[in-house]
Amino acid sequence: MEKLLALVVEDDKNLALAFGEAVEEADYNVEIIHDGQVALDRLGEVVPAIIILDLHIPNVKGVDILNHIRNDERLKDIRVIVATADNRMANELPGVADLVLLKPVGYKQLRNLADRLRPL
Repeated sequence: MEKLLALVVEDDKNLALAFGEAVEEADYNVEIIHDGQVALDRLGEVVPAIIILDLHIPNVKGVDILNHIRNDERLKDIRVIVATADNRMANELPGVADLVLLKPVGYKQLRNLADRLRPL
């Protein structure tokens, strides 16, 4: 059986690697993207099962990517975990993101959440 695709959209390269490893351990194929425009372009090509999304990334902000996902019929069912250090923005996202985690995010925490959000 082919693994599901996960996108990690995070501009901090160290965090992106850690997030990617955690999600990969939850049995996903992982692609890491460091730029918002690249993430939007990739979403035009694929429909991942899950996205780990930072809000403050270059070129297209995470909240704009999240709104794009939720307003696109093809993408609206993607599970989105927002990982941010922005407490104010985090409080505005319930109901839009599937989960909102304030950084720092634990490796095991992210792995377990990615596993639980796996589509049936």
